[in-house]
Amino acid sequence: MKKLAAVLLMLFVLLSFAGAQLVIWSSENQIPALEKLAADFESDYGIQVEIQQVNFGDIKPKFLTAAPAGEGPDIIVGAHDWVGELALNGLIEPIPFLPDSDQYYEVALDAFSYGGKLYGVPYTIEAIAIIYNKDLVFEEPKTISELEELALEASDDEVVGLIYTAGDFYHSAPFILGRGGYIFKETADGLDVTDIGLNNEGAIAGGKLIKSWFDKGLIPAGPNYNLMDSLFKDGLAAFIVNGIWATPGYRDAGIDYAILPFSEITFDDGTTPRPFVGVQGFMINAKSKNKLEATEFVVNYIGSFEGQYGMFLGERRGTARADVFSFIEANAGPELYDVLQFSKSASVGTPMPNVPEMASVWGAMADALGLIINGQDTVENAFNSAVEKIKTSIGN
Repeated sequence: MKKLAAVLLMLFVLLSFAGAQLVIWSSENQIPALEKLAADFESDYGIQVEIQQVNFGDIKPKFLTAAPAGEGPDIIVGAHDWVGELALNGLIEPIPFLPDSDQYYEVALDAFSYGGKLYGVPYTIEAIAIIYNKDLVFEEPKTISELEELALEASDDEVVGLIYTAGDFYHSAPFILGRGGYIFKETADGLDVTDIGLNNEGAIAGGKLIKSWFDKGLIPAGPNYNLMDSLFKDGLAAFIVNGIWATPGYRDAGIDYAILPFSEITFDDGTTPRPFVGVQGFMINAKSKNKLEATEFVVNYIGSFEGQYGMFLGERRGTARADVFSFIEANAGPELYDVLQFSKSASVGTPMPNVPEMASVWGAMADALGLIINGQDTVENAFNSAVEKIKTSIGN
């Protein structure tokens, strides 16, 4: 009886899918893996999947124009911070079920959730980490205090102990959010944008920590990305904070570096720095005439262990599934060191808020950090002012 029911269910699915065709908008990086999954899907259901290459930066604006008119693709690949705007405008479909959801990193699922619903199947996660020069640092610090000590030991008239773009909220977030600051309060129904925690006790403690690095001379005045990057490539910086996009340049420069994930270092109270996590995944067009078929492809093909592993092999970026990560780690060679270390960092991070109100945060916090770093205001006043600016902007 069970076998007959399964056969009838498959027959129903096949009849439901008859005549359908799926269109995916994808950037170049995902296409090789998608082609394999598309071939499997067509073999199983007789449904052709057309993969149209679109520059990543063009996918969202083109989708915003096409989808409301009932046009455009059935599926898009995109960043999690698109979700709030697209869901708010009714342009992406909630994911009704996700097999093996317990195998996905919670941070990846949170990133694609909005209003208590999941709006995409994540496949890759990324975050920044601490990178250090092994010719200048001879042991890996376990705490931020140990990092400070090692940075001071490495410093001299030429070598900078620690440098990163501290005035940029994205790069300073681990030290603010890890101490207990938060951007918008997380609730069972999603983010509460009226509850902002960037001037609470934890956030202020993080701001004071960052300020102390300048007071101690660990970070030179006027740090910026280009200065940090060039100093590290020249072997003149002991510790930096950066992402996986930078490491090929460090290898080419002959730097013997190591990556310290934020998961492997703590503050003195035992808490862990929490970097922003960027997540990419697949979303379904809510106006599509083929939502059933699109859901099957996204959930059971892209979302499967094999699908996620294939996506990893195609891009060599951090995976959203813990079981895929464990498999990769067990079979990885030295060439995957960077990917694995940055994936560990992402595993303890927090997704960049995917709500439109996040746009108000970046400038306000950059202004606050600039005032603090340059000694023009106290941490308390600067962060209080930033929160008021954010609230005003959201209110308008």
